[in-house]
Amino acid sequence: MDSAAWQTPPPVAVGSRIAFTARFLGRRLAYTYEVTAYEPGRRLVMRTAEGTFPMETTYTWESYGDGSGHTRMTLRNRGEPRGFASLAAPAMTAAMRRAQNKDLVRLKSLLERTA
Repeated sequence: MDSAAWQTPPPVAVGSRIAFTARFLGRRLAYTYEVTAYEPGRRLVMRTAEGTFPMETTYTWESYGDGSGHTRMTLRNRGEPRGFASLAAPAMTAAMRRAQNKDLVRLKSLLERTA
């Protein structure tokens, strides 16, 4: 993920649109997600139908542990590739998983620095 920019006024709500740019397999990607479900502190679902790889991303958060304030975040990406992307889906899935894990390690590091 390289950047994100609001296309609708913040804060996040159902219907919010956010434009993203990212690098994936050496290519620059630009796409816009629309928030389709939002429960503050519990669940966020964003979807895009643009491009050759429409995606839905779901984030969920839940408390865990012994009341120490820990939160578990779950991230789920789901997509239906079209065209060439459908032929390369298995390789793309593995590459997406690696990129996602790299982004999550970076996010964890940033969050722990500010805590």
